[in-house]
Amino acid sequence: MMIGQVQRKRKQIRRGFSLLEILIVVGILALLAAFVVPSLMRSGDEAKIGLAKSAIGRSGPIAGSLKKYRFDVGAYPDTSEGLKALFEIPSGLNEEDKIWKGPYFETPPEELVDPWGEEFVYEAPGKFNEDSYDLSSKGPDRKEGTDDDINNWKEK
Repeated sequence: MMIGQVQRKRKQIRRGFSLLEILIVVGILALLAAFVVPSLMRSGDEAKIGLAKSAIGRSGPIAGSLKKYRFDVGAYPDTSEGLKALFEIPSGLNEEDKIWKGPYFETPPEELVDPWGEEFVYEAPGKFNEDSYDLSSKGPDRKEGTDDDINNWKEK
């Protein structure tokens, strides 16, 4: 009976993990995180780029609002009026004529920003889309005129 009691005590004592076992598990988790985290970060950036492309594309929500504006007013808002013309009547329009039937966009103007929190760059008439407007996002680097910009025109 004495031998059985000693074996039970040894089993009861050996319930935790050794420091070496814990360090091995932490090392394996750190190694996995080193591979997974950069991959997740890239997919987050790609998702933001996709959102920006869909927002400013020819069939996106901003384009739809600009088309409605043009249908009612007869022209796209010019550069000085900008996208603000989708939310409030531009000063150049006569309110009594009732041609402006906005607001043309559902979200508040301060929410009309790209996925990086920057305002979209709007120009009408456009330099690239001379018959309509140019609309772009500064992209992930938040600087206009760089290679990561997202726009609604095809490069020539």
